[in-house]
Amino acid sequence: MKNYKMNSALASAALVAFLITTGCHHKQAAAPPPPPPPAAPAPAPTANITVTPDSIAPGQSAVLNWTTTNATDVSIDGIGAVETSGTKNVSPTETATYHLVARGDGGSTDATATLTVTQPPPPPPAAPQQLTEAEFEQNVKPIFFDYDAYSIRPDAQAVISQDASFLQSHPDAKILIAGYCDDRGSAEYNLALGQNRANAAKTALTQAGIDASRVRTISYGKEKQFCTEQNESCWQQNRRAQFSLDQ
Repeated sequence: MKNYKMNSALASAALVAFLITTGCHHKQAAAPPPPPPPAAPAPAPTANITVTPDSIAPGQSAVLNWTTTNATDVSIDGIGAVETSGTKNVSPTETATYHLVARGDGGSTDATATLTVTQPPPPPPAAPQQLTEAEFEQNVKPIFFDYDAYSIRPDAQAVISQDASFLQSHPDAKILIAGYCDDRGSAEYNLALGQNRANAAKTALTQAGIDASRVRTISYGKEKQFCTEQNESCWQQNRRAQFSLDQ
């Protein structure tokens, strides 16, 4: 009986030792794998646009050239959707700015290019129409004087005003004023009187606004009579200052 109890105790001790030994060699559970790193952000798009040449005249054309990176959607104002890179001929009638917008997974960006359209200069003013002698005579009338006098009469002053108005509209016209007399008196006296009449007409014309540098005077005295009858009506026609184009 004593031996049985001893053998049973030995068996129990052996079992405990076995369990302890086997428990010490049991494998530990594997640790879970680490989570994957976060995905890198999508790169931002870039864009560039140029126009060559950057200045044209109306009717001419220029070339737009654009490039982008990391873009999936590209558009140009006034043109619409375009490829991510490309070229296009443009011919605006006035100065234009081309605005490009590039969009992608990484955001959006834009770029601009300006094409200047130079406007032609205004046409030169039309050259003034050449004044003919016939037109001059039709619009610029002579003035008449009293006997042995060279002062400007009131009726002559009204004629001078009308003559000056016409001549102001033809600023390139040069004027010759000739003084005349009737045939009474000496040739020398009438030459001087005719010069006084021509000078009086010039003074009246310049006072009415005509530049004196445009006016030249001469006296014919009692030469070159307009009328040869011996009466007052005829003499009056010869007492005059006659205007003509100074060629």
